[in-house]
Amino acid sequence: MPSLVNAERVSIAFGTRILLDEVSLGLSTSDVIGVVGRNGDGKSTLLDLLTGRREPDSGQVIRTGSVSIGHLGQDESFPTGATVREVIVGGRPDHAWAADARSRAIVTQLLAGISLESEVANLSGGERRRVSLVAVLLAGHDLLVLDEPTNHLDVEAVAWLADHLNALQGGGTAMLVVSHDRWFLDAICTRVWEVHDAKVDAYDGGYAAYVLARAERVRQAAANEARRQNLIRKELAWLRRGPPARTSKPRFRIEAANSLIADVPDARDSLRLKEFSSARLGKDVFDLKHLTFSLPDGRVLLNKLDWSIGPGDRIGLIGVNGAGKTTLLRLLTHELEPTSGRVKQGRTLRIGHLSQAVTELDGTERVLDSVNRLKRETKLATGQEASASSLLEEFGFTGEKLVTRIDDLSGGEQRRLQFLRLLMGEPNVLLLDEPTNDLDIDTLTVIEDYLDTWPGTLIVVTHDRYFAERVCDVTYALLGDGRCVLLPGGIDEYLALRRRSQAETVTSTPATTSPTARASAATRQARKELARVENQLTKAAATIEKLHHAMGEHAADYSRLVTLGAELTTAEAQHEELEARWLELAELLES
Repeated sequence: MPSLVNAERVSIAFGTRILLDEVSLGLSTSDVIGVVGRNGDGKSTLLDLLTGRREPDSGQVIRTGSVSIGHLGQDESFPTGATVREVIVGGRPDHAWAADARSRAIVTQLLAGISLESEVANLSGGERRRVSLVAVLLAGHDLLVLDEPTNHLDVEAVAWLADHLNALQGGGTAMLVVSHDRWFLDAICTRVWEVHDAKVDAYDGGYAAYVLARAERVRQAAANEARRQNLIRKELAWLRRGPPARTSKPRFRIEAANSLIADVPDARDSLRLKEFSSARLGKDVFDLKHLTFSLPDGRVLLNKLDWSIGPGDRIGLIGVNGAGKTTLLRLLTHELEPTSGRVKQGRTLRIGHLSQAVTELDGTERVLDSVNRLKRETKLATGQEASASSLLEEFGFTGEKLVTRIDDLSGGEQRRLQFLRLLMGEPNVLLLDEPTNDLDIDTLTVIEDYLDTWPGTLIVVTHDRYFAERVCDVTYALLGDGRCVLLPGGIDEYLALRRRSQAETVTSTPATTSPTARASAATRQARKELARVENQLTKAAATIEKLHHAMGEHAADYSRLVTLGAELTTAEAQHEELEARWLELAELLES
């Protein structure tokens, strides 16, 4: 396959810390590579080097001259006053870009509920993130470099994005993807690059294949070390004895990857944890009676919900953005009052609530001081005492990180510290709102390990399918119409339910809408579009005037005139399209 990007003996350092040391790698057409590693180990730096956004200290990165690279970073930057339409399709009207079914699908799936005429600056952080993703996907690049593309996407959108990227890969598009979403990586990747200790290890296959291959490498390394230690002991014994004793060479057989996990017990003993949890919590945890919650605009998020949550329950809560998942957690903690009904809490509850914000952290404190101020020792689920420093080490805070100011930590490190501080309070109920945001996979594994032996009631709001299926025993869905339903089939059942609901909506709309109502709706839509077109005509005319003025100023600069002339041709063509559309709409409204 044609090569797109190659790195040859690339090195880069920040201060005294070497992030990458003589790394050589490359990717070709149709490669979909997942990049994994701990926060701060150099994943984003590697992406910046390969895309040319950063230059290496030594070595070189060779990119095919004609390759087009689309980059989705973690920070979005937009022109002042830019609208969604201008960002994603260069301001073109709907009839000019929506004729392509794939483009329509991208906008429909990822920008549902967002007006294309909205100014990007007025959108929420999650909405701006989706606008950036749509702009990259619509541009038709040869190589997509995506840094955490699933952030702020619900589970349904993540599943759609995986299918879409697989279709692009089938058409020859290459991808580099940094993501903590292991289900997503497993669904799209053909290879995995692990960034660690200033080097990059490559593995064939998706995330599951990577885990097996890495486990096999670790096993072989342990076996080699055991053999080396055995040889050292024999050499020492020989030195003491004199003449060498006759020894047989140790036999070693490499087993198949599946045998690595064939005899591994379940991650947790749910029955034992429930018994332990009942002893800590009693019989009642949360009891919801006819719980109703309505927004000021009249929309009902929860409608007469009856739900009893018991000790040791491990519940995953999913649903589209805006369905009321965070609201439900805040109702459970009494941060919000219901419109009607009630939430009864058990008497012995100690609730740990991990919110999506990290505002409770004091940015001026040092990491170790922040934890010590809470408690120097805490009791783990096993009953053993654990010092603050040992927990910090387990969560990746060692060396100079212990005395780093919290404001100087990355977003992922602050999120890690937030979770650690939550555990120091020894809660017996954990409410986790998007706990995987900004965390690397190794940290998620530590958290999952901890939760495996944690004997309490757990409610997790997450769009991360892997995490939800890993730590939860049952899944519930908020459907956005006030209902909260149990999903025996898990997230797959939820996606099937959503597909059926959308299909029924599409087929029922023509039968329930009168011709008069449809005509009225069409007229309103036409008026809206006419106003938009008039606004765009004004902007296009101003752009043309600016270009004419610029050409007058650069009359002696031939190369600059050529560039301005091309921009002018494009602007005038766009102006003509807008005028034609304005005439069509005007005639429609007059008829």
